[in-house]
Amino acid sequence: MRIVSGMRPTGKLHLGHYLGVLKNWVKLQNENDCFFFVADWHALSTSYEDKLNLKKLTKELVKDWIAAGIDPEKSVLFVQSDIKEHAELYVLLNMITPLGWLERNPTYKDQLQQLEGKDIHTAGFLTYPVLQTSDIILYDAQAVPIGEDQRPHIEIAREIVRRFHHLFECEVFTEPKELLSPTPRLQGLDGRKMSKSYNNAIYLTDTKEEIWSKLRTAKTDPQRVKRTDPGDPEVCLVYDYHKEFSDEEMVQKVAEGCKTAAIGCVDCKKMCLESIERVLEPIRERREKLDEEYIDSVIENGNKKAKIVASKKMEAVNRAVFEIKCNIEN
Repeated sequence: MRIVSGMRPTGKLHLGHYLGVLKNWVKLQNENDCFFFVADWHALSTSYEDKLNLKKLTKELVKDWIAAGIDPEKSVLFVQSDIKEHAELYVLLNMITPLGWLERNPTYKDQLQQLEGKDIHTAGFLTYPVLQTSDIILYDAQAVPIGEDQRPHIEIAREIVRRFHHLFECEVFTEPKELLSPTPRLQGLDGRKMSKSYNNAIYLTDTKEEIWSKLRTAKTDPQRVKRTDPGDPEVCLVYDYHKEFSDEEMVQKVAEGCKTAAIGCVDCKKMCLESIERVLEPIRERREKLDEEYIDSVIENGNKKAKIVASKKMEAVNRAVFEIKCNIEN
């Protein structure tokens, strides 16, 4: 299948990004035709006031992707703003998208509440799903890997495609489907959502020492006041980390040790550290070998491949809109 997905360059990636997105991308690229893009225009929809160095952050993001296992020989890696057809299609789709569709979008309402401290009452933020639709249908994506909370955006994309086809009597686009993927929600070290803004994240670039400094402060079962007190692993944040990063034998050992007080919280955290380190150490090592010249070449090559697909699609779109002419091949 043709798979399209993107990520905003707003800062360093953490374990939540790795589990929720990157691991899935690595699997998908082995069996599908994947286009992964740096969504720098999308970053501006909520962070336009943050004065982000998007060029630098873009390169760092691509470096993280490759270090985590995304292969530029298997997947097309490109930058959204370098392919101007995204903006061209975005403008055209905005002309036909009913305002009510966007205002009723539950994700829009949720984000307004979650980002209450930011001024995001902008046209760009409201029409975020239209730009997202452009990103997807420009490449004839058959499926988009998403979490459950993103389903409304894919439904809007399908509705926009159907409306375009109806208005211009020309089937130009592939109607995308959601590819619901397991996206474990890894809590931050304080029990809240893992986030840079909460200062509770373990980053892919953290050293073993930095990870331990953070992990030793992680919340555990509050009922285990003494080392000899038995605990409940299911209410322990560190046990959740074990379930994601440790093997089955270690997970069982930790659970039993917690329930019987055979191991203490510090010992449990040290074991968890080793499990996390087994995943992050090779990522850090691969990342160190990636120089800026190589990253630039990956982006340049990916942009060229994306441009070929995007420009061909926009030729068909413009024929449908301005010449009222449908190209059967598209």
